Amino acid sequence: MWKSVEKMRCFRKRSMFPFLGFLITFLLFFNLYMDDGYVLEAEKRQLGETLMHPGNSERYVHTFRDLSNFSGTINVTYRYLAGIPLPRKKYLTIGLSSVKRKKGNYLLETIKSIFDQSSYEELKEIVVVVHLADFDLAWCENLVQEITRKFAHHIIAGRLLVIQAPEEYYPSLDGLKRNYNDPEDRVRFRSKQNVDYAFLLNFCTNLSHFYMMLEDDVRCSRNFLTGLKKVITSREGSYWVMLEFSKLGYIGKLYHSRDLPRLAHFLLMFYQEMPCDWLLIHFRGLLAQKDVIRFKPSLFQHMGYYSSYKGAENKLKDDDFEEDSIDIPDNPPASLYTNINVFENYDATKAYSTVDEYFWGKPPSTGDFFLIIFNKSTKISRIKIVTGTEDRQQDVLHHGALEVGQKSVDTKQGRQCTSYITLGEFKGGSIEVTNVDHKIGFDIECVRLVVTASQKEWLIIRTISLWTTQPVSQFIN
Repeated sequence: MWKSVEKMRCFRKRSMFPFLGFLITFLLFFNLYMDDGYVLEAEKRQLGETLMHPGNSERYVHTFRDLSNFSGTINVTYRYLAGIPLPRKKYLTIGLSSVKRKKGNYLLETIKSIFDQSSYEELKEIVVVVHLADFDLAWCENLVQEITRKFAHHIIAGRLLVIQAPEEYYPSLDGLKRNYNDPEDRVRFRSKQNVDYAFLLNFCTNLSHFYMMLEDDVRCSRNFLTGLKKVITSREGSYWVMLEFSKLGYIGKLYHSRDLPRLAHFLLMFYQEMPCDWLLIHFRGLLAQKDVIRFKPSLFQHMGYYSSYKGAENKLKDDDFEEDSIDIPDNPPASLYTNINVFENYDATKAYSTVDEYFWGKPPSTGDFFLIIFNKSTKISRIKIVTGTEDRQQDVLHHGALEVGQKSVDTKQGRQCTSYITLGEFKGGSIEVTNVDHKIGFDIECVRLVVTASQKEWLIIRTISLWTTQPVSQFIN
């Protein structure tokens, strides 16, 4: 009997060693990744509880309304497959919806690109939400294991969530309208995709101030968040519903998070009518944004070769994509004036925007000007102005000068600077000046383009690009 007891004791001791080893390893791993200073103590406790039960999927089923006060207007109970939302709002949520493909799978590459192309400071301000929207639960479970293994650090830090809306919440996908003579399986695919996106949008409503929709086969430009922030800052005071940072599909579409509930309801209401990218155009118009607001260069590129629909080939590429987005101009908030006769609606503001549009005026005369007055004095490091377009190469500024000014005053004609310095002359219809802040001894209040000789041709000012000397961190904090 004593021998039996002793054997049991030895067995318990031996069996404890692997468990203690696992526990110590886990605690060291957990402590290592909890060093991220921006994960708050309360958030650490929540995340720790989540990670302690990775094998029990029932523990991840929560009512969205009941968890962390992230209220949504659509009553859906989401299954949390990896990570949980943090109480603190981030700057940007990036949403991805993914289903099983017949050929290829690019989701892991897309997630990796988002994180790899972001700086440490940028990572503090984003959260990525992946909606695994396939009804094949075995496929979802296997993919979650891969995601958890490859991106454990980001899950622990609250930067990555993987969710699923259960099949019972979906409307009927049988007997759908066959608009546009689409085959039945095509209608089913695009209708379900609208619902997938609606549930994703609904979930993300209160996670951040802005929301970016990507597809699951995309690569990102370097420091894309900094580029986004520059654009958003330049649009302060102007109304917009959707800003576009890619010209392809449902890639790179930016919204105010406050609009997500309405967009989610809209997609659900018309889920069987048409594809999601067509519905987006109608949604934008209904909220009174008439025109597309698309920015160049594009910040996101389609990289998939096979479509999620039947594995069909999809070789579409965005030729406006640039790998390095940090070169997007800052273009500080300003008022614009010109005495050049404007043609139709090609007004002065269109030359100052990074949207693909331009100013177009009738033939200018000597002394005519195009004036930019900043809302507040600014340190400028670089100025680049391009006139004319590829199809109207004669509509350039043939003779002109670039000036910067200070000491603005109010006059009957509006605000004006009283003192100017010439930085250079236009050559071939364009001018670029670098190290501006080193060449002048004052903060700039005005930038002025002056016509130095009359011309018979009309004038197109395609882009006015200004870079400030503020550090990149200004756009992240």
